[in-house]
Amino acid sequence: MDQNALTRIAEALERMSPAPLETPDFNAAGAFVWHVAPERLEPVPDVNRVDLDLLVGINRSRDTLLDNTRRFAQGFAANNALLWGARGMGKSSLVKAVHGALAADHPGLKLVELQREDLPSVARLLNHLRGAAHRFILFCDDLSFSHDDQHYKSLKAVLDGGIEGRPENVVFYATSNRRHLMPRDMIENERSSAINPSEAVEEKVSLSDRFGLWLGFHPCDQDEYLAMIQGYCAAYGVEVDAEELRAEAVEWQATRGARSGRVAWQFFTDLAGRHGVALR
Repeated sequence: MDQNALTRIAEALERMSPAPLETPDFNAAGAFVWHVAPERLEPVPDVNRVDLDLLVGINRSRDTLLDNTRRFAQGFAANNALLWGARGMGKSSLVKAVHGALAADHPGLKLVELQREDLPSVARLLNHLRGAAHRFILFCDDLSFSHDDQHYKSLKAVLDGGIEGRPENVVFYATSNRRHLMPRDMIENERSSAINPSEAVEEKVSLSDRFGLWLGFHPCDQDEYLAMIQGYCAAYGVEVDAEELRAEAVEWQATRGARSGRVAWQFFTDLAGRHGVALR
């Protein structure tokens, strides 16, 4: 075999088995996004988040997650957390806001975002985080699984960690619209068609049981919706007549057919733009 052929084979093998990821400079930023193909941790110098004080109507969940994260940042034991419930009620915003609230006093606390579709690579990601001198909130937004979805098996590497255990310097926070991470009709379908119904879905449903904290988020009422908007106005210095603000806010949510923190922020974004106020 000539030298050119050997070179082509070597190059093909390199493409199939890329070089190991170099140890990232975790001091480069407070947050990172995990990418695959090629695998890398991309620094995020400016995280898209709101201040913790602006998250209205979720006080219990806010305080619980903040306390859990503070203990973790201080080097003490902490639980993985599943934030589940209504869309647009601040689940992902809370995770980012809690990190932001603690980062000044705990610069070694880093936020690492992982996409659901990249869960099969999580074991390699954990290997990079395990040996670092920092502490990491591994964050997966909008986590859920459908029928025959095998990604949930990779999640166990984060929640249980296999024989090595979950790295002591990593805690996992996930958000989901589903309490059990899979649709209820699929749970019922598998139970009805299985030889042993109790075991058919136990492996998938038990994933949620592996989270030490379950934080529920429920639709807000009109008073909470208006309080969110008033809080945004105060924080950004937007002055509007109270009755006019209420009328416009109620009309906005009526056209959307829903009330939530997301709808409140979307209304305020429109309001701020009309008053010539920049939000970033």
